[in-house]
Amino acid sequence: MIALPAAPALSIRQLRMIAHEALKAAGLGNVDQETDWLLADALRLTHGQLLALGDRPITPTQAGRASRYIERRAAREPLQYILGNQEFCGLEIAVTSDVLIPRPETELVVEEAAQVIGTHPRTLVADIGTGSGCIALALAKACPLATIVATDISWPALVVGRKNAGRYEVRNQVKFLAADLLKVFRDSADGIFDALVSNPPYIPEAEMEILQPEVGRYEPWLALMGGADGLEFYRRLFSAASVMLKPGGYLIVELGMGQVQSVSRLAQDEGLPVVRCRKDNAGIERVLVLRRPG
Repeated sequence: MIALPAAPALSIRQLRMIAHEALKAAGLGNVDQETDWLLADALRLTHGQLLALGDRPITPTQAGRASRYIERRAAREPLQYILGNQEFCGLEIAVTSDVLIPRPETELVVEEAAQVIGTHPRTLVADIGTGSGCIALALAKACPLATIVATDISWPALVVGRKNAGRYEVRNQVKFLAADLLKVFRDSADGIFDALVSNPPYIPEAEMEILQPEVGRYEPWLALMGGADGLEFYRRLFSAASVMLKPGGYLIVELGMGQVQSVSRLAQDEGLPVVRCRKDNAGIERVLVLRRPG
């Protein structure tokens, strides 16, 4: 644990300086902002109070908590796991190391799905590999008449997802199920779901070891690694979607960088032609919208 001078000798201002230097030495970027985020939470202060009360001495309890926070972030544990939440589509989503941290590009999946569902509001949707439940919950808020089944193979992830659903009072709208893809449902020639959404594991196995520490060391590999070529989950998902989607139903998936052509071919081989591709703010082809003919 990072050693701090005994309170009350240490002031908030001095603590900020110590934290700043520790995070800078760890090679982090955006050190000023991260320091204040960490310490505001550790000291149970608002950002404004953190700045305004710089001469106030910290308590032993605050010192211990701040020391743990600084040490964890200096070890490159993601800030979101330390603070316990991440904003997504305007919602505060609880996160632990059992789930992926929601990212801005995944919000595009929600936007595309909401656009599709919005034309047919009473729909049955499956969020496959739901993790924290961020996609399912954001869709529930955007499409209050839709029913959403959120599946995940990880029981600890489902615990986090259900916690988030309870926080936003959508438990009657979002149902969490332990499942590998959609194997708890029987195949049907007429399909079951009006839409499927997924942010699948898509990182090739060989690239896992070179990920930045925050990702490779701390986020769950089960939700990251997509097999040798990064496409294994897509193969399984598209095979399931070809019989689980109703004719005319949509499948919206997130893509890894440079995967659009290979993923599109896999989808078309399963009879799921591409409707459109959505780029993120960096111009990367990030979300694919597919549709079962009918």
